[in-house]
This record gives sequence, C-alpha cells and structure tokens, in this order.
Amino acid sequence: MIKKIKDSKKRLVTVGVMFVLLGIIIISNKNIYNYIIDKKEEVKIEEFYRKQEHIDTNNENTILNEKLETTQEKKFNYIAVIKIPKIGVEKGLCQKESSCNHVDRNIQILNESDYPDVKNGNFMLAAHSGNAGISYFKNVYKLEKDNLISLIYNGYEYKYKIVNIYDVEKTGSTNIIRNKEKNTLTLITCRQKTDNQIIVISELIERTKFNG
Repeated sequence: MIKKIKDSKKRLVTVGVMFVLLGIIIISNKNIYNYIIDKKEEVKIEEFYRKQEHIDTNNENTILNEKLETTQEKKFNYIAVIKIPKIGVEKGLCQKESSCNHVDRNIQILNESDYPDVKNGNFMLAAHSGNAGISYFKNVYKLEKDNLISLIYNGYEYKYKIVNIYDVEKTGSTNIIRNKEKNTLTLITCRQKTDNQIIVISELIERTKFNG
C-alpha cells in the first residue's frame, strides 16, 4: 500500500514537472516568435523610411505613380507609418486593398477614410485593444489631449495634435465628431470590459518633408 502511494506521488510529480516544462517551452516559443515579428517589422519600417527620403515631393506625377502601383508586391508594402510616442506605437500601414489591411493582422485604414493629402479629409484607423499580439491600440486609452501623433506618407511627415477623446457605444457604426474644415486623424478601438469604443480625434498642425 505504502509503495503504491509513493509511486502515485512520483507520477504526480513527474506529470507536474512535465506541465511546467511544457509551459516554459510554449512561453519561450511565443517570445521568440514575437521577437522575430518585431525584427521583421523594424526592417520593413526602415525600408519604408529609406524610400520616403527619396520621394520627389516636387513632382506630383512621381507621387501619383506611387499611389497607382498595384502589383502584388506593392500590396504588401507599407504606404505609411504611424508613430504615437505617448504609447510607444510605431507601425506600418498597408493600402486599403491589401489583405494585410485588416484589424486581425494590422492597424486598419478604414474604407471610408481619406488619405492624409486630401484637403480637409479624415484619415481613420482602427485596431484591436486587449493583450493579443495584434492589439496595436491596447494603450490608446492612455492618450490625452495635446498628445502628438505623426504620420509618414508620400515623402511627408504629417504631425497631428489630439483635440478630443470620447466614447461611443458599439453599435456597428461610429459617430465621428470633428471639424470638417481641418485635416484630421481618427483612431478607433474598443474600451476593454465595456460595450464602448474609444474615439481619438487629432488635427493636423504641421506638414514637412520627411528627412528620416
């Protein structure tokens, strides 16, 4: 009887150790995977920045041709990068038609969105909050009025200042309250543990040629 109890305890200890080791392996693999993804992102952003530095912003045809290029390779390249220093976001954005332009893969440019160079347009971005690897807007709730956001697009850096933050109920549609006589950048994400969405409205304060 005593031997059986001892054997049973040994098996339990062995199983426990195996589960601990399995957990360590899973966490390690996840960390390695996230590290690889982060490094790939850094490389893609650096490539994007190098291209932006060589765009001839005085030649509208050059910029137009860049927009109209729709090869498969182009669809997976970044057309813009958003930087939100307050919450440590620096993320590449894909063109609307790309399969990577989706909240389950990236920060999404909404179909209704205007691009930053459209006069009085509204560039609208949505992303997940939460704790997943794709939760690029998980810290958007920490943003405050007057925080700055930068967008690098077509050889220019667009600088925005946050002017309004408010919540709306998640109903499938979103009421955007903004000054339609100004260029704006809108961020949209879910507020965790609620049925609300956070809407962050920022207005353009400066546009300068991108110099890296």
